[in-house]
Amino acid sequence: MADVLVVLALMFVAAAATAAVLNRDPARQAVVLSLLGLGLAVAFTVLQAPDVGLSQLGVGSALTPLMILLTVRKVRKGKGRGRE
Repeated sequence: MADVLVVLALMFVAAAATAAVLNRDPARQAVVLSLLGLGLAVAFTVLQAPDVGLSQLGVGSALTPLMILLTVRKVRKGKGRGRE
């Protein structure tokens, strides 16, 4: 049963990573990156590394996508102001 969970978690991680690479919009990439972080957290937990999974959950699923979204917002806001 544990092997099935490992395979499913790794397949989800591979699919989410591929989706993040193929997505062209940075805001959507951040959302997919959050899903990738969640998948990695699950994979680490299944592989019996819950401390690494919790770290990944906090950093990879929450903080990094938030920083990317805030940066994209600021860049898009700055582009609109520069043309005046």
